[in-house]
Amino acid sequence: MKEQRFVIGDVHGEYEMLEKLLTFWDESQQDLIFIGDLTDRGENSLQVLERVRQLVEEGRALCLRGNHEEMLRHFLQQPEKKAALYMMNGGLKTIESIVGKDLVTVTQAHVMAEAVMTQLPWLAEFIENLPYYIEWQNYVFVHAGVDLTLDDWKMTQPHEFIWIRQPFHEGENRTGKTIVFGHTPTPSLHQDESQFQIWQSDHKIGIDGGAVFGGILHGLVLDKTGIVHHYGVQKDDNGLIQATTYQ
Repeated sequence: MKEQRFVIGDVHGEYEMLEKLLTFWDESQQDLIFIGDLTDRGENSLQVLERVRQLVEEGRALCLRGNHEEMLRHFLQQPEKKAALYMMNGGLKTIESIVGKDLVTVTQAHVMAEAVMTQLPWLAEFIENLPYYIEWQNYVFVHAGVDLTLDDWKMTQPHEFIWIRQPFHEGENRTGKTIVFGHTPTPSLHQDESQFQIWQSDHKIGIDGGAVFGGILHGLVLDKTGIVHHYGVQKDDNGLIQATTYQ
């Protein structure tokens, strides 16, 4: 069992940023965890999906289920009913990256869903197998958060694991765990539109640095004592990727 975890925030199709961040991962010392929301909004969701799936299938990484994975799953199951919500949340970019823009512009939702499943026959099962949370040492890794009003946080409803916001952010953490989460871009947590750094409060660590919104894709290295290293990648004004070691 490795003594460290390297956890990566919401990627949202930013494949080049992900590849740059992975250069900091020491696989010999660190197990890799993705916090969820691999796809949507960014240009290269297909490449991100294929890369993460490969790492997971090789036993080299774990990936949590995010609300965007769940929306994609629902779209594939009920395309005509779920297309509007999924497209409103950036799903069009994912569909385009998988089946091409030409098909998307001239077809109905169910045809797009069928084309996605034909192109990626493994996708639905991959999403279905993604866990809602991972426990390790004194940490809980989860996409959005947990229900802090419950005596046992593990009884959190599936919807809350991937969608919860303010009740978790503002609730008292009595779990005895440090909860590492994504989902809510950190400028909202900091109440500062320019603040893309991680957010820490009450043994909660928010790591969605808004990479797809011009922010930072964060990678934290954790051991049982706390944050060991903190890396980030960000695009400059020319679209070039810059890497930073914060700790």
